[in-house]
Amino acid sequence: MPRDSRQPARERLSALAPTPDDDTTAARRVEQDASLIGRMLAAAGEGGDGQAPGVMPADVSAALGLFEGLREQLDRLETQVVIEARRCGMDWRQIAQDQGLNSSQAASQRYQRLMTRLEEIRQGVR
Repeated sequence: MPRDSRQPARERLSALAPTPDDDTTAARRVEQDASLIGRMLAAAGEGGDGQAPGVMPADVSAALGLFEGLREQLDRLETQVVIEARRCGMDWRQIAQDQGLNSSQAASQRYQRLMTRLEEIRQGVR
């Protein structure tokens, strides 16, 4: 089984601070919602023949309904991390590399798109 290339990042970040007990943080909500979607998919896969008696259309609808909130929270978290990267003195080239992008311009443009999207959400445009 191939090694997960993101594991070193997980290990480094897990050493920073203990897991917060506060279940209201944006990161905790993302984790919880993603876990719930995973549980629904796991239950759906247990049918073997494509029929999962424990998963109803309302369950699938509930899972689909979580994605827009997940996207918003992930955008907000990514924006906050990019702001922290800039505050720490990282240049756009390094940020682009860490994000898996090809150029500093791509990283800067991504950040601007995220900021625009979040502002539109805040204003109720989206």
